[in-house]
Amino acid sequence: MLTAIDPSTGQVVTEQEPAGPEQVDAVLGAAEAAWPAWRDVGIARRAEVLTAVGAHLREHTDELAPLMTREMGKPVTEAHGEVAKAAWCFEHYAAHAAQYLAEEVLESDATRSYVQYLPLGTVLGVLPWNAPFWLAARFAAPALMAGNTCVMKHDPHVPGCARAIADALAAAGVPEGVFANLPLETDAVEGVVRDPRVQAVSFTGSARGGAAVAGVAASEIKPAVLELGGSDPCLVLADADLDEAADVITLSRIINAGQSCIAAKRIIAEAPVYDQLVEKLQRRLEKLVVGDPRDPATQVGPIARADLRDNLHRQVTETVDAGARLLLGGRMPDGDGYFYPVTLLADVTEDMTACREETFGPVMVVMRADDAEDALAVANRSDYGLAASVWSTPERGEALASRIAAGQVAVNGIVKTDPRLPSGGIKRSGYGRELGPHGIREFVNAQQVWVGPKRE
Repeated sequence: MLTAIDPSTGQVVTEQEPAGPEQVDAVLGAAEAAWPAWRDVGIARRAEVLTAVGAHLREHTDELAPLMTREMGKPVTEAHGEVAKAAWCFEHYAAHAAQYLAEEVLESDATRSYVQYLPLGTVLGVLPWNAPFWLAARFAAPALMAGNTCVMKHDPHVPGCARAIADALAAAGVPEGVFANLPLETDAVEGVVRDPRVQAVSFTGSARGGAAVAGVAASEIKPAVLELGGSDPCLVLADADLDEAADVITLSRIINAGQSCIAAKRIIAEAPVYDQLVEKLQRRLEKLVVGDPRDPATQVGPIARADLRDNLHRQVTETVDAGARLLLGGRMPDGDGYFYPVTLLADVTEDMTACREETFGPVMVVMRADDAEDALAVANRSDYGLAASVWSTPERGEALASRIAAGQVAVNGIVKTDPRLPSGGIKRSGYGRELGPHGIREFVNAQQVWVGPKRE
């Protein structure tokens, strides 16, 4: 049974029977059957359909956003913003896919030679719970605009969101079979990846889950894109604007109750400004409102599940026991739901749990570095390499960016995903890119065409 629990109350709110073999076969068969017509309808018509999807999402935000609040605890104001961002993603690819997939002429001994980007077939998207609408759009919009069909296997804890996403695309005019929701339990994913009707896989989630999916896809010689976890460093150098840095770092860390792969997780400050930055961060964090995610005044909602909260508290406890200073939060609250207080840990070192592991919750870790070179070394000594940020002068920040082991770096700004820009990681944070022109080219055949006669 796929079960969603309201994390603000601990009560079951949605249940759904998972798809059995007959439903899986029907969904994959429909996707395969729909592909030729969707491929051949042309990019202009596909753009019209995806533009309509964006409009439908915007028109129905008030109905869709509360589903995230109910099933995974996203504060309602953030949930509205997520629906709008998902709509933007569909609209962006509708407007720019033709440019991103334009033929690329390459000179050779041919009369004419070029590369054209052709769809592969059906792409399977395996998605997590923490941004149900945005991550679905991030997977589907480029794949659909490239001419692929999409099968979405969403997280079992957000079945209502998954149904609503598929219903929204259908209502906006996406043809039957072109996009489908496949409600599966996790152990059934392997069989779908191996199915010959699936040509490629997009996975967002944990490094452990990504390794399993990647192994299966590789054994079938199918391309995969993996966007996995992160322990994102944020370097604050002595010449940074500390007030601006503290504002943005605080926002980055508490969006979605800190349950974001690209949130600033390890704040690494140069010694001359370390104490001052810690003080500024504490003042901002202690003002945040934790509470009912349905209340527009709430800034930090609950953790999505009880097991996730328990693991987060273990990480905090082990880090404090190892010598970190607990300046804020860090105590398991009483009452219903899976709330966790905004927590600030200072004087954290690299051997401590909250540095070595990814923390998925409103827990800020601050570390001291001797200088910029030491901060860079600490940042790069991680198994992850998803995103990073630097606070300094623009010139120093850009110079450091190329030396940071991460898929994206923000200089004097918040790390975010944007339909216009590629996003992805290295090391245990995954491979491949989503979004931007790079993302739409992940699931295409870059076909070289040589047209004679040969030129001398």
